[in-house]
Formats: sequence, C-alpha cells, structure tokens
Amino acid sequence: MEMQAVEAARRWLADQGVHQVRDGWVSDEKPDVLLTANQVAHSWAGDVFAEDLDPTEQVRLAFGLLDLLDEYWVTCEIRFANENADGPLPADALWDGYRQRLEADRDVEAVTYSLWVDWFEDHATSATAFAEVLGNDIDRVVAERSEALLRRARRVVECSGPVRWTVKESTYRTVVRLPALHAALFRGIRASYHDVYGDLEPAAALALLDQLDLPTNTRHLAELRHVLAAGHKNHYRSPDAWADAVLSCS
Repeated sequence: MEMQAVEAARRWLADQGVHQVRDGWVSDEKPDVLLTANQVAHSWAGDVFAEDLDPTEQVRLAFGLLDLLDEYWVTCEIRFANENADGPLPADALWDGYRQRLEADRDVEAVTYSLWVDWFEDHATSATAFAEVLGNDIDRVVAERSEALLRRARRVVECSGPVRWTVKESTYRTVVRLPALHAALFRGIRASYHDVYGDLEPAAALALLDQLDLPTNTRHLAELRHVLAAGHKNHYRSPDAWADAVLSCS
C-alpha cells in the first residue's frame, strides 16, 4: 500500500515535470538546477489539492508525496487543505494516513512532529487528533499488542505533551497496562510538564508515574517526581521548580 502511494506520487511529480536524480530533484523548467526534497515539497505539495481528483484520492496522493519526500511541509499542506474553504478533508482518509505511517517500521519524524506542533498544540484539533491516532484504539492496542500498534502508541504518547490532560488521562491510564510502553509514557508525562503548551494534573500524573516499571537510574525521573509531588503543573509556570528539584535530587 505504502509503496503504491510512493509510486503514485512519483508519477504525479513526473507529470508536473519534476524528476528524482542521484543527488536530489530537477524540474523540466530548470533542468540544471538541483532541488532538495524540501524545495520540491514547498513548490508542489499544495498543488495536489488542486487536482481533479476525489478528495480521498487527493489525501492519499498527498501522503504518498510525504512518503516519497519525507518532508514536514507536506503535512502542512495537508492541514491547510483540511482548513480551507473546500475542507475539511475526508476524516477516514486523513487519519488513516496518519495511523498507517505511525505504525511503519521506519523513521517518521515528519509525521510525529506534525502531530505535536500542529494538531496537538491547537486545542481546536487536539482532542479529535489524539482520539483518531490513539485514544479510540487504545483498548485494541492492549488486546492485540502487535508491534505495529505498539509502535503507533509509543510514538503518539511521546509527543502528546500538549494534549489537554482531560483528553489523554484515560488513555494514559490504559497505557500503564502495557509494560512495553512504560518508557514512552514516562517521556509523555515529562513532555506534559516541560513543553511550553504541555498539560497535566500533578497528583494524577504522579500516581501514573509511580505505576511505571522504569530503571531506578532513569534520567530526570527523580526530578519529575519531585516537581509533581510539589504540585507544579508546568515548567514555564514555575521556572525555578525544576532547578530546585535538580538540587534536591543530586
């Protein structure tokens, strides 16, 4: 499926006069100018949504372009298309595209970065996005525990710091039942404290933290327990609290 999407995107770019060469990309208009994948993404990704295609096919083509170029900007164009006057995009195709790539056995930094800074930091979209990429499926993750589902859950939890605590808490509590995700949940709670837009409830977060099976020398574990036990919700609301915790735990 993913390879088909990549090849479809490659054919589409070729139709636009853009071809991959040994060290990058070139266009028919300027064949002597070598382009980076990022330049290709900025110049052509948005055009996918002007194609005379069914919206679902547009979304699939855009995700194929993301697979081919591996550039965060493609995810920006997907979100722009979702929010413009012709949007929203078909939800099934949009979130299936994210879920499939979050399960992929390869680096998907562009996808997780997109979730974190675009979908999760925006409170208008974070609840829906979190539910679609993990919350709605967490019981299935527990039941099946397949590598692909665990991989998706791990990636989502780790970048879920900005999601409102009321949205993610029940999913976090379920994740506690999966020892394979304990390290990821620690990183998710830590990000919920340290991210500029991170959100947590200190007592509830500490209760979850105390249920995790983590190495005793886990970096920042003692400090995180310290600030949560003191009732701090976010690093940026109490900027001296973490420094105090470092001193206390050293």
